Amino acid sequence: MNASTTARTPRRRTLRVALAALTVAAGLTLTACSGADAAASKPAGQAAAAEAGGTGAAAGAKAGSGAGAGNAAETRSGAEATRSGGTSARSESGAPDKTVTLVDGSKAEVYDLGNQNFRARIVHDGEVLTTLETKDSDAAADLNGMYVLLTMGGDVHSWEGGAQTGPGTFTLAGGWQAKVTKVGELHFRAEIIGHEGSVDATLEANEHADGVDANGISIVLTAGGEISAHE
Repeated sequence: MNASTTARTPRRRTLRVALAALTVAAGLTLTACSGADAAASKPAGQAAAAEAGGTGAAAGAKAGSGAGAGNAAETRSGAEATRSGGTSARSESGAPDKTVTLVDGSKAEVYDLGNQNFRARIVHDGEVLTTLETKDSDAAADLNGMYVLLTMGGDVHSWEGGAQTGPGTFTLAGGWQAKVTKVGELHFRAEIIGHEGSVDATLEANEHADGVDANGISIVLTAGGEISAHE
């Protein structure tokens, strides 16, 4: 039995040594694999972070470009708005294009609005009495018996007297005929009849005067039915 025991003992040691060696080797292998995985995963993580950062930066740059484009558009819009409002603002607050003295000493400050449109402020002793504006037609006013006509050419004519009161048919300066009819309260109409009997113009004085330049003859119809012409 002693011999048998002695014979088994070296085998057990050998097995334990071999098992220990295998364990150490396995541990080294696992450590090496773990290190390799860590080494591999770390650059991948950094690359992912870098890629994410790069994408974010690119997106930020694009967004910044969009904001810049928006600012540029706003700047252009503001400039265009300034340009578009420049003439109007200048016409309202700047010096008139010309000033005409009326028959009663008042002043007509005339502003050229473009496209045959003119505005005239009638000023007396620093007070604006009325404002006339041509919008594709002549404009007129009755200022206590003084008649004023602003033409689409920017000319201002003024006179006093010579009024005839409708309804009725009247002969005017220059050989024109005016057929005046009452439409309603403070509303009269006048048909301006030429030499051949044709109606060449129609005036509508509805709560304010209306007028026309008929071949150099200024004609004004008031809301009270008075019609006056001046050559």
